[in-house]
Amino acid sequence: TSSNTGSAGIGAGTGVPLTRVGRIIGIMKAYSTRVGSGPMPTELFDATGDRIRTRGREFGTTTGRPRRVGWLDLVAVRYAVQINGVTDIAMTLLDVLAGFDELKVCTAYDVRGERTEWFPPDADELGASKPVWTTLPGFTDEISVARSLVDLPRHARAYIDFISERVGVPIRIVSVGPDRAQTILS
Repeated sequence: TSSNTGSAGIGAGTGVPLTRVGRIIGIMKAYSTRVGSGPMPTELFDATGDRIRTRGREFGTTTGRPRRVGWLDLVAVRYAVQINGVTDIAMTLLDVLAGFDELKVCTAYDVRGERTEWFPPDADELGASKPVWTTLPGFTDEISVARSLVDLPRHARAYIDFISERVGVPIRIVSVGPDRAQTILS
């Protein structure tokens, strides 16, 4: 992506000053991805990663190269929320996680024996970061037919609530499939 994807890019991209924006909706996937090189503490190198990559169609649009995938990194999400002034979250691709017996979420890093919930200031420290996991029950039910949050399985709702509570911002939009009708507004 060649443009500034943070909230600071609103003014440059639209001509509307950030002070005129009432709400900033941060968009996140239900799991983590990264394009290109560099540290990714939650990256999966196993069949679980392959499954998420395949279900989420995580392949480069022009190159077809597989994207790097991992369990959700809440340290990175919290950092993005903080530096962008996010007021609400839209979570995409929750349906990709359907069928897992358990879901892991990185809630902190272990950096050379020190536990931290802060995103590291440089790539070397991020590269030395090991994820501290919280394991949540997964949901085996197909969720692509859900049209409201109450239609989602209990553990899918618990996953959403866990993330919202840990990040400190409400998740107001959840997508459970690629079609417009598969977007839940709360």
